[in-house]
Amino acid sequence: MSAWRGISLWMDQLDEPLVARPALEQDLDVDVAIIGAGYTGLWTAYYLKRQAPTLNIAIVEAQTAGFGASGRNGGWLMGNMLGEDRLLAPLSVEQRRASYDLLHSIADEVEIVLEREGIDCDYRKGGALYCAARYPEQQASLRQYLDNLYRQGLTERDYRWLSPEQLAQQIRIAKSYGGIYAPHVATLHPAKLVRGLARTVERLGVRIYENSPVTHWQPGSLRTAKASVRSRWVVPAVEGYAATLPELGRYQLPVQSLIVATEPLSAATWDEIGLSGGQAFGESSRQVTYGQRTADNRLVFGARGGYQFAGKLRNNFDLTRDEVELRRYLFGELFPQLKNVRITHGWGGNLGMSRRFQPHMLCDPASGIALSGGYGGEGVGASNLGGRTLADLILQRDTELTRQPWVIPQGGLHALKAWEPEPCRWLGYNAIIRSFVHEDQVLANPATAPWRRKLASAIAGFMEGFMH
Repeated sequence: MSAWRGISLWMDQLDEPLVARPALEQDLDVDVAIIGAGYTGLWTAYYLKRQAPTLNIAIVEAQTAGFGASGRNGGWLMGNMLGEDRLLAPLSVEQRRASYDLLHSIADEVEIVLEREGIDCDYRKGGALYCAARYPEQQASLRQYLDNLYRQGLTERDYRWLSPEQLAQQIRIAKSYGGIYAPHVATLHPAKLVRGLARTVERLGVRIYENSPVTHWQPGSLRTAKASVRSRWVVPAVEGYAATLPELGRYQLPVQSLIVATEPLSAATWDEIGLSGGQAFGESSRQVTYGQRTADNRLVFGARGGYQFAGKLRNNFDLTRDEVELRRYLFGELFPQLKNVRITHGWGGNLGMSRRFQPHMLCDPASGIALSGGYGGEGVGASNLGGRTLADLILQRDTELTRQPWVIPQGGLHALKAWEPEPCRWLGYNAIIRSFVHEDQVLANPATAPWRRKLASAIAGFMEGFMH
């Protein structure tokens, strides 16, 4: 059995042999060289080939398609982007509305491609439920978040408040203070999507070379252990693995998110819980939890992981007992009937975080470098937008995509903001996370004095603001 099957539940469930494509062993001269056969690289190749079929494109992958975050994530296809409120705030009302509409249409665009290319990845557009589910302060914070969205010109068509009774029609949790429903989110099987995309771009004429780690890259070329590639454009589509490409690692740090999956649950259990329409869900704390009901009736549930000193990649994702049990505790708070359910899979992945805590889509004609990254855990959807945008930028098309505030049309890597040196970022990250954990522990205890609850939230809120 391929070791790649142990990466996640998703890779384990693939009904195909996980045999690597041939490695790169001969020098190439191409129009576009893409580093990484994950979502960003594959979407970029797909949209380039759709618009310019004669382009000569090669993708060089260190492992196999789906090895990185594309085969490990929680399966949320979001019509959102990390930091979108800050990015869109300077725009006019009309421009902001158009940008939100573009973001909200991501899931529909992916569905169009899935149908066109015959990719079956358990796509279900049921929206997302952001639940105030464990303590009353969550209701206030969610209401404040919703009010802010409405001040930006969004309406109930985009996000709407659900009372506890309305929320219970979709998901039944132990304690409910209401929640927000967002319709522009779908759930899917991540590994089926990435593997299907890889086969699709190959049919379009893109060459994919696997087991071919890039040892050196620069404008116009890259090298592996056995061969070199010369190219007009180089697209480093590595997201959380930016640390493997010197210089790029200064701008995209790897942080980890960790996920567990239960055994398939009975129909009776799901009747108690709900989630019959493919909804994604999360409870509104700074622990950043997320979950979905899979097509084979498992609960997949994840929460924020960690950051390793000096931005080192985490390579061993055999979760510790404490890592598994924290996630069991969190989903058990929502669904007490699942506290003792059997967990069959536990895994995690490296995701990319930019210093500005928002994605960037960069194209520098002078150097021939184009990249999209810094998705911060929301890359299933943002990578599709990134691939479409990079294709337009490389082809020098002036479109709605290329005029968005997250696009950097020139300037190379130095147009990005670099992370501070260690130990500053390690100390800062851990201080922030500890404040979040402390807040969660204080607020989850109903016996905590009101002044302590306010203090814990104030400290965590200050630290969250400091991140940006």
